[in-house]
Amino acid sequence: MGSVDNSSSNAPLNPVAGTSEMVDDGETTDICRVCRSAGDSALYYPCLCTGSIKYVHQDCLLEWLKYSKKEVCELCSHKYSFQPIYRSDMPQTLPLSEIIRGILLNMGRILRSWAIYTLVLVAWLGIVPITACRIYRIVFSASLSSMLSLPFQLFSPDNLLVDCLKGCFIVSIFLCAFISLVWLREQIIHGGPQEWLNLEDVARGANAENALDDNVDAVVAEARAEIAGNDIEEGEVEERGDEVEQGQEDVAVQDQADNDNWREWERVADELTWQRLLGLDGSLLFLEHVFWVISLNTLFTVLFAFLPYQLGHFFLKTIGLASRIAYFPTLTSVLLGYFILSLIVRCLHVTAKISRLAPMYRILGMCYLVLKVFLLVLTEIGFFPIICGWWLDICSLPLFASSLSRRIASFMVSPTSSLFMHWLIGMVYVFYSASFVLVLREVLRPGVLWFLRNLNDPEFNPIQEMIELPVIRHLRRLIASTSIFFTTILLLIYVPLCFITRYIPSVLPFNLSLAAETPVSELSLELLVLQVVLPALLEQTHARTILKTVVRTWCCIFGRLLQLEHYLLPME
Repeated sequence: MGSVDNSSSNAPLNPVAGTSEMVDDGETTDICRVCRSAGDSALYYPCLCTGSIKYVHQDCLLEWLKYSKKEVCELCSHKYSFQPIYRSDMPQTLPLSEIIRGILLNMGRILRSWAIYTLVLVAWLGIVPITACRIYRIVFSASLSSMLSLPFQLFSPDNLLVDCLKGCFIVSIFLCAFISLVWLREQIIHGGPQEWLNLEDVARGANAENALDDNVDAVVAEARAEIAGNDIEEGEVEERGDEVEQGQEDVAVQDQADNDNWREWERVADELTWQRLLGLDGSLLFLEHVFWVISLNTLFTVLFAFLPYQLGHFFLKTIGLASRIAYFPTLTSVLLGYFILSLIVRCLHVTAKISRLAPMYRILGMCYLVLKVFLLVLTEIGFFPIICGWWLDICSLPLFASSLSRRIASFMVSPTSSLFMHWLIGMVYVFYSASFVLVLREVLRPGVLWFLRNLNDPEFNPIQEMIELPVIRHLRRLIASTSIFFTTILLLIYVPLCFITRYIPSVLPFNLSLAAETPVSELSLELLVLQVVLPALLEQTHARTILKTVVRTWCCIFGRLLQLEHYLLPME
């Protein structure tokens, strides 16, 4: 029996004399003081304790020491010591062949681990992204020659690094979309509008127990009425009671079967760890996971990218606009395809409701809610910041003596960069506008800003609102938000710039130059102000205090003039 030294020294210590001897096999009354049983393994007495707590199993002692984080006996304070016990035929020195054999075994394990980890890296960071990128390219080419040359294109050594980076981006989008779909499905099932998922007159209830309770109440009421009228025999009542009990037993059996199925799935999910999923546990089962990721990514590309693109492109070609779209034709076709697809799903959902097709009604309702949330999120996070960024840029043109034609020319030269810069400016503007609204809520009386959503409300759930509220209401909110933000930009930026240009013309235009007389980009200057100056100001406590003081002073002055002081400010 070998054991590990628990003492402070690295070398194994000899036990105290007479404290680590094995108990005679004939003593059957001695038990372990930890597990309170004799067990199959040998009993030892490693400390100075006597009586019923004298003996202990080695495994039990090691487990207890690991749990208690101590190296001494808690009763007698004797320090435990361990030493290895070898077989009687063990040689004094280890043979050279055993040393070489151990070295070879260790080297084999190291080489095997290195090979598996290398294969894992190549598979997840090489094969998966490169395959995703090239399948995406082949699918969107939609030509017979590209389909026939698919194996050659997948294993082509050309542009490996570029395809790998593009593939990582595609796989990242796929993973985020997949996780979002699973999460959104749970949100819809547990908190979504049930009228979009279940028909009103479907015979099946929300669960079997409610339906069973209704049946039980009906049978009991009928039995009581018949007993009161002396129109029913006692045996018939007992028979109906047996039927009710049988129904309860059937439902209980069905619930038990469902619970067993869920436990089976939960057990499989618990066994699937990240190490096993990625292949870091040393097995080759991750190759199956790699295959599934590639297959699901291909299916995702076809269903969520290629089909909407084809639908939108077909519509644009039908109305004669496909050849006139010079910028972002693929993105335009995909977004238009999703919009048309949502309309088609909505029409089919109404048709399924009229036809009383409950399963189809539920599936189409789920699909419509997912498409609705996707388009609303894309509108609020993508489209709205872009138009805010463009409006902010247009209103700040007098600051740099620029013109709209120059902005359009800059967009035509680099449309992707221009679109991203305006989206970033719009997002930063929206973020700091929301931060300013939070400052206003700290100063103004509660209820003044009732028309604005409180972002600090713990019950505020924008995704749940997108699921529950109708599209018309979201469009009204979008129009109202756009009007407020555009008016704010117009009053805070464009009007002061026009005033300065007219009455103090020597101040503008503003041009910041470096030592080499190279003008800094106007958009870069705007980003510098939004990303460096404003955060530095808002992070300072005194700057926030000054801002709140200015707002309170403004409310006091104009509130007294308009007799709204008590309405705007809280009573202090």
